[in-house]
Amino acid sequence: MKLPLPKRSVSLHSPRFALSRSSLILMACVGVLSPAAHAADWFSMKDGDNFKRFSVSAGWLHGMPQGSANNFTTDTALAEGTQAGVGAVTVDEVVNSVDTSTPQAQVQQAVLQTAAATDLLGLFTFRDDNGTQFFNADTAGTAIINNLSNFASIGTGLTVDDIDTLGLTFNYNFTDNVSVQLIGGFPPVVDIAGEGQVFAPLRGSATPEGILDLAGLLVGEFPITKDIFVTDLSSVETVANARAWTPALELQYQFGKSGVNKFRPFIGAGLMYGYFNELDINNSIEQDLIAAGDLVQNVRDDAAGRSLDGLPSSANSKVELDASDAIGPIVSLGFTYDFAENWFAVASASYAKLSSDITIDVVNQNDGVSLFTSKTEIDIDPVLTYLGVGYRF
Repeated sequence: MKLPLPKRSVSLHSPRFALSRSSLILMACVGVLSPAAHAADWFSMKDGDNFKRFSVSAGWLHGMPQGSANNFTTDTALAEGTQAGVGAVTVDEVVNSVDTSTPQAQVQQAVLQTAAATDLLGLFTFRDDNGTQFFNADTAGTAIINNLSNFASIGTGLTVDDIDTLGLTFNYNFTDNVSVQLIGGFPPVVDIAGEGQVFAPLRGSATPEGILDLAGLLVGEFPITKDIFVTDLSSVETVANARAWTPALELQYQFGKSGVNKFRPFIGAGLMYGYFNELDINNSIEQDLIAAGDLVQNVRDDAAGRSLDGLPSSANSKVELDASDAIGPIVSLGFTYDFAENWFAVASASYAKLSSDITIDVVNQNDGVSLFTSKTEIDIDPVLTYLGVGYRF
């Protein structure tokens, strides 16, 4: 006869349940750690499997400058309060240059107009072959010139147009994730556009001589003011152009692992260097600036009236254009995608904070004097996009 087996109860503290509970905990840990381990692959600083130390790529580099124009400031060879002879000058220019902000100056302007209109015998005026009436040099007297030693041109400046060129990158990997990258490419010719108009704000006074003076009782010293047009920077599509060399060196971190992740994002930060040569200025703007040099040289030649009339001077001027070197920070965000064992595609977007000082100098080659020097800071601040194909070795 078989005896019935006794029933066995299972306690919560029995070895059987303890094993079951441990198994559940282990399974839960594996579930949690599995994504964490995968994330560790992306953020690991350890070397991946058989990663390549060197890589190169080539592709399309597009630059979009984000900077705004900054005002031009100008220095000339004329010290504040320069005194110069006027010489022969057109009647209309003198009359229209009188600063009529005071009642006395308004009377002086009327006297000048009346005297010229009634000089039928040509005692102190003359007419050229075109019938234009001039005060002659004996009566035009002298002038004191102010405000031309240094002045700012509000609402002016230069900006850089977009560029497209062949981009190149060279990478050296310290580890599978950390590398240093040299970013370069074929240096493009950059078009530089202009904004605003430049005027020379002549202020000062003039003192006639001879019949027009009469011991100061007839006209006497009168104030003059005239904004003399120099150039319109916005009248041409391109004010100047230059070849731009802008290599950048970045330290980059690439997420993921070689041989594990085909798609690998990266971030980078470093410095960009800018060097500009082969600078060329628009011919129309160049001629305007040479005329501005004549404005200054005429005063130096005691022929300030020719400056009012916008006539050439004795100067043999040339225009020199210069851009300073630049250096600034750059940050990048991008990714690579491996489509073969050694080949990959790469795309990135970068932003650099970069600016250069532009100097336009009008030099009299007869004596080497800088007659008219204008300066501005050109903000480049480009957003750079890059799309290329690379090879690891």
